[in-house]
Amino acid sequence: MFSKLYDKCLKLASHKSANLYLSIVSFIESSFFPIPPDVMIIPMAIAKSKSYLKIFLYATIFSVLGGLFGYFIGFALADLGMNLVEFYGYEEKVIKLKVSLSQGSGMYTWLGILFLAGFTPLPFKVFTITSGLINFNIFIFLITSLIARGLRFFIVSFLSAKFGETFANFMKKKGTLWSSALGITIVIIFLIIYLILK
Repeated sequence: MFSKLYDKCLKLASHKSANLYLSIVSFIESSFFPIPPDVMIIPMAIAKSKSYLKIFLYATIFSVLGGLFGYFIGFALADLGMNLVEFYGYEEKVIKLKVSLSQGSGMYTWLGILFLAGFTPLPFKVFTITSGLINFNIFIFLITSLIARGLRFFIVSFLSAKFGETFANFMKKKGTLWSSALGITIVIIFLIIYLILK
C-alpha cells in the first residue's frame, strides 16, 4: 500500500496542478498520511528550479496547518488520536510522556523531540497528535513546527534546485541519516546557546 501511495505522489509532482497536490499532501502528512512531502518537493524543485522558494513555502505553510489539525485531533478527539498513535507504534511512549509531564518534567525534552520530528523522517503526525493529547502549549507548538518544517523543506527545495538528480540520488541512499544527523546537530546548537544565555 505504501509503495503505491509513494508512486502516486511521485506522479502528482509532475501534474499541472502539482502545487495544489503538494499543499494537500503536506497538510495530511502532518496529521495522518504516511508519505512525506519531500517525495514531491524534490522532483518539483528539480523540474522548476527557479520556483524552489514557492515550492518550499507551499510545503511549509500547509504542513504547519496540517500539524494544527493533528493537534486538534489529539486535543479534541483523544480516542481517534490514540488510535492513530497506536497505528504507528508510539502508544507506550505517549503514556510515559504524559506521566513525566504530570510530574513537572519532560517539557524541554518534548520540545526537542517535536523539532526533530518536524525536521527528520520521524512520523511528524504522531508528534502533532501527541502534542494535542498532552495539551502542549499551542503557541510553542506552532513556532517549533514552523521552524522545523521550514528549515527542512527549504534545505530540500534549495539543494534539489541547486544540485538536481545528484541530490535526489543522495537522498534516496542517505536521506534519513543525513537529515537525522543535521537535526540533532541543530538541537545541540540551540541547547548550547540556551545554556550560555541562561
